[in-house]
Amino acid sequence: MILVAGGTGRLGRLVVKQLVDQGRSVRVLTRDPSAATDFVHSGVELVTGDVRDPASLVPALSGVSTVVSAVHGLTGSGGVTPASVDRDGNRNLVDAAAAASPPAEVILVSTVGASPDHPMELFRMKWAAEEQLRASGLPWTIVRSTAFVQTWVELLRETAGTSGRPRVFGRGDNPVNFVSVQDVARAIAHATVHPELRGQVIEVGGPDNLTLNQLARLVQGSMDSTGSLHHVPRPALRAMGAIAGPFNPTMARLARASLAMDSCDLSFDAEASTREYPWLSCTPIETHGVLTTH
Repeated sequence: MILVAGGTGRLGRLVVKQLVDQGRSVRVLTRDPSAATDFVHSGVELVTGDVRDPASLVPALSGVSTVVSAVHGLTGSGGVTPASVDRDGNRNLVDAAAAASPPAEVILVSTVGASPDHPMELFRMKWAAEEQLRASGLPWTIVRSTAFVQTWVELLRETAGTSGRPRVFGRGDNPVNFVSVQDVARAIAHATVHPELRGQVIEVGGPDNLTLNQLARLVQGSMDSTGSLHHVPRPALRAMGAIAGPFNPTMARLARASLAMDSCDLSFDAEASTREYPWLSCTPIETHGVLTTH
């Protein structure tokens, strides 16, 4: 039995489908079973639990041989943060996997560039989770990914509205590697069922290092729109990050993340990864349909 934590999210759903299509037995850990009713007829087992609640993980791990953690706390309410989910929640999952009988393997989804001193909180918390997993003594594989192009295209479309002018946070001139979420899901599913990949860190990216301005222009083109882009100035993002915290912590966190994304090195050489792991997919933006006019 494979337990997928975060199995109702964008990435997690694709991972679950990949595993089910391979004939694997899958259990999804979810805080809200009503959000996963579409899994019922696919043979997926649902279990209610929260990675922030260690007691709820004990029954979830019963009979499980492999845990896939696709959780993240960048956005959300009710105390959902990178610290509470990506660091502490993953620690709880690892502890539960170690306490299971027999102990379970763990496949951890992280991010390319994770480090203890990264300007983005999410990257620091992912690094902490990686370190906890490495120290656990469990068999593990870490799959790191770059930014999901689907997420950013949807955001740019949404902010464009009827004007057709997407909103870019910051200057938008910093190159960022964008990857198809389907490619990441395939990599995670592959790593889950191939034990020879234990003890390895697999980095998954796309062939495209684009600035947000470039991606916004591609989105505009797919909408048959022209005109200048809307930019949210850095001072406004700094103010939002400092002021919004008490009443909208998610907004404050995203503002701080946008500032970091506007200046940090978020490029990636996908060719090096695919040379090391030839089974990785590396799909160009233009060919996987994300820019199809809706």
